[in-house]
Amino acid sequence: MSMPVVAVVGRPNVGKSTMFNRLIQKRVAIEESTPGVTRDRIYGRVEWSGREFWLIDTGGLTFDEDTISTEIYRQAQLAVAEAHVILMMVDVRSGPMPLDYEVAELLRRTNKPVLLVANKAEPGISEAEAAEFYALGLGKPWLTSASHGLGTGDLLDEIIRLLPAGEIMPEDEDLLRVAIVGRPNVGKSSLTNKLAGTERVIVSDIPGTTRDAVDLLIEHDGQQYLFVDTAGIRRRSKVEEAVEYYSVLRAIRAVEDADVVLMMVDAAEGVTEQDKRIAGIAHESGRAIIIVVNKWDKVEKDGKTMDLYRDHIREQLAFLSYAPIIFISALTGQRVHRLFELINYVAEQHAQRVKTAQLNQLVEDAVAVTPPPAKKGKQLKIFYMTQIRVKPPTFAVFVNDQELSHFSYLRYLENKLRETFGFEGTPIRLLVRTRSKKGES
Repeated sequence: MSMPVVAVVGRPNVGKSTMFNRLIQKRVAIEESTPGVTRDRIYGRVEWSGREFWLIDTGGLTFDEDTISTEIYRQAQLAVAEAHVILMMVDVRSGPMPLDYEVAELLRRTNKPVLLVANKAEPGISEAEAAEFYALGLGKPWLTSASHGLGTGDLLDEIIRLLPAGEIMPEDEDLLRVAIVGRPNVGKSSLTNKLAGTERVIVSDIPGTTRDAVDLLIEHDGQQYLFVDTAGIRRRSKVEEAVEYYSVLRAIRAVEDADVVLMMVDAAEGVTEQDKRIAGIAHESGRAIIIVVNKWDKVEKDGKTMDLYRDHIREQLAFLSYAPIIFISALTGQRVHRLFELINYVAEQHAQRVKTAQLNQLVEDAVAVTPPPAKKGKQLKIFYMTQIRVKPPTFAVFVNDQELSHFSYLRYLENKLRETFGFEGTPIRLLVRTRSKKGES
């Protein structure tokens, strides 16, 4: 990671996620009073005084023995290992707690710059009231209120002062943003970790382990990728906790922000109704899509298994007929390496632009083979087609009367576009517009 990294750590419910959202100026991390809400490391980009750095929000450290608490502790350790500066957050209203001393002891052993952030300092709280935090052995407590933004400017100034000279981060347009989506427990986090080559995201057979959308920045063959491991999307009727509800919304937003979506399907279970709903989100958002069939190592196979499974997917996800299908095992790494090439390919198709002259030749040929149908004795006439945007490829079709257009003929034109120009992996949008009478002469 070429930009400097700042990690936010501390015990549960001291305002880490609120501070994270305040500093990156976006609502990315889930804010909730329930301890243990933020489980994985979450990255955000901060710009201040001409400098940029990555900010990592971590799960609250509890030092408990249960599986999730142990994983949170391990993930926080990884975040601290990546960081150049560490923010240890405490609650100024409660004073130092026993767990604060344990966290401080962990951080003192890192030999890295640590800023003690005394959060929830509402107006009227003085530095004298925070003096007891000097007992943590981390120096001056910085009084802040993440919810109100008090003291955050001074904190950012000090962070910038402590950061090493950072390398220039590639511009956003150099990144390919890839959202990994699917039902709970289909292997999204396992795939993320396999792509990263490390245990970057908590992997557990407990459904719903990943609650936030977790960003992973990696480089492969000179191309920068930002992979987003999203929370598993359950049926709406099962989304009972407010935390999980916001996780689902965040996963949907991750899809909308992506260039490419990896739609993961469990090979052992096949395509479910919920898979169709999730795939529909990506399709309606206009993202490039790859269908990733995971856990292929668990399927008993013969020479026809893959073809039969592909037919099953095409039947169940007929509206994704344009999306390539790849069969992988995130556990063993089978075919995972092929994903990068496939991602690059569908991203190019998603951004493809076709000249108007070529489009008009296509329309002329298509109409000659199959003329538009008549409606109430009136014939649809297509004057011309032009591409008006990319990502997804969107075309304006100018006609004599848009009321005469029929979805079946638009599907015919879409198929001709795909036959001629590819557009594999990306939805295509056709916008029918009536040309003015003045322009028809």
